[in-house]
Amino acid sequence: MCWKCGTKLAPHSPVSRSEVCPVCGKSVRSCKNCRFYSESAHYECSETVDECVTDKEDANFCGYFELSQKESAASSDKASEARKKFDSLFSI
Repeated sequence: MCWKCGTKLAPHSPVSRSEVCPVCGKSVRSCKNCRFYSESAHYECSETVDECVTDKEDANFCGYFELSQKESAASSDKASEARKKFDSLFSI
């Protein structure tokens, strides 16, 4: 799933460094799209990386990269907003 817009991306391997999201155009092979990306981990990666990738949104050559299938923050925000609007239809 794209970290930026929440578009579901088909899982495949390998992911090309030049591959971009068909909807928002952001790089697919970036830290924020990796299953090992974790804001609370050292270098924001749950794998044992030797050096920090400074731009987490841009394409990189990391050998640990695996496309994440978890829901992105953008997608979960949209879902939360939709749920609130739906619930408000039935509140008195």
